[in-house]
Amino acid sequence: MTPPKTTHYSVVIVGGGQAGLSLSHGLQQRGIDHLVIEKRTLVHSWRTQRWDSFCLVTPNWQCNLPGWSYTGSDPHGFMVKDEINAWLAGFVEQVQAPALEGVTVEKVSPVAASGEAVRYTVDTSAGRFTADQVVVASGGYHKPVVPRMAEKLPSSIVQYHSAQYRNPAQLPEGGVLVVGCGQSGAQIAEDLHLAGRQVYLATGNAPRCARFYRGKDVVDWLAGMDYYDMPVTQHPLREGVRDNTNHYVTGRDGGRDIDLRRFAAQGMELFGLLTGLEGEVLEFQPNLRENLDHADAIFNGINASIDRFIASRSIDAPPGEPYVPVWEPAQERTRLNLREAGITSVLWCIGFLPDFAWVDAPVFNGRGEPVHLRGVTGQPGLYFLGLPWLHTWGSGRFSGVARDAEYLAAQIAGRIERAAAPHAGGESGQPLANAAVAMSQVI
Repeated sequence: MTPPKTTHYSVVIVGGGQAGLSLSHGLQQRGIDHLVIEKRTLVHSWRTQRWDSFCLVTPNWQCNLPGWSYTGSDPHGFMVKDEINAWLAGFVEQVQAPALEGVTVEKVSPVAASGEAVRYTVDTSAGRFTADQVVVASGGYHKPVVPRMAEKLPSSIVQYHSAQYRNPAQLPEGGVLVVGCGQSGAQIAEDLHLAGRQVYLATGNAPRCARFYRGKDVVDWLAGMDYYDMPVTQHPLREGVRDNTNHYVTGRDGGRDIDLRRFAAQGMELFGLLTGLEGEVLEFQPNLRENLDHADAIFNGINASIDRFIASRSIDAPPGEPYVPVWEPAQERTRLNLREAGITSVLWCIGFLPDFAWVDAPVFNGRGEPVHLRGVTGQPGLYFLGLPWLHTWGSGRFSGVARDAEYLAAQIAGRIERAAAPHAGGESGQPLANAAVAMSQVI
């Protein structure tokens, strides 16, 4: 876009993904001037950080951005990468956000002038902007996690993070070690397995769930059980749920379970948690059986909760039954020689870390995570949007970000109205800010 003609805005939104654009939609509806600053291009991560066979793991009907719901012919299907990007391109065109692309935000700082409310400076690679309010909508997946162990691998071995993986042909001939079995790790391991590659999978404690159960997609059942409307403040784990690894399942080929045991029966070799490397020998914890049993227990537990829901509502549904393991590890291997196994590449699928070092405000806990209540922090006029479990399960997804964005748009508008009112007393949003501060004492 053409460089802005002004450097001060009522609101600056940092991040031009689905979260930032959803908020822009809400602010435009309220006539609030704002600027979206995006480091790369709008919704770029869906184009640049997904493998070729990537597809949604939640059904299309859950794609519900502001004014831009899925309207295709397959609401219970799962859009693939190109379809997702085409749908998002339509959202970008519909929102027409006032956006500045290719600009990095280097620092956000609150400032206060005599007799004035707190404002913010936003220092960027394109110069300084100021704002009355700032929303951090850059997500929580900033720094790919690659352990120091990677430095010890032989230089002949090709290494990628899951964000860099595209397809099996990208990797050299030979065996592939996939480290991590969350959503990305399990799906990438399957992608390689289906391509006939020899896969060695280092597992962790990631849970799994069924794709379909008792005649419906599990997501449909959970939606009917109001699980996706449960706020984090009512979840049994409270804020601890934000640390949970996502359940592995897939929407590939119309959707199916991912069963690591079945892969093992077909030739994939499974290991426990990767813990070290000595020379050419990888070392693993002897906890493969424990990891598989844990995943299956979550799988069966979710299905059991659906059973109870069906029974309580007297719903006519096909019968269901617990999952029975199709394979058991006869003996757990805790060492693997890279050369003898013919491993030529390693894929690190162990997630990302947030990086908010550029936000210079006292709103973080001891782990560097923002303390907030529904995105409202204890720093007046500073908000977060698009984080996992910001408010509900769908907060970082297409299904729930619209609700979160609308809530913050209302908070922002309310603060503007109170600041403009005669004899306005104090900063707006203070009850929520106080609640956010109170939360920090228990995190």
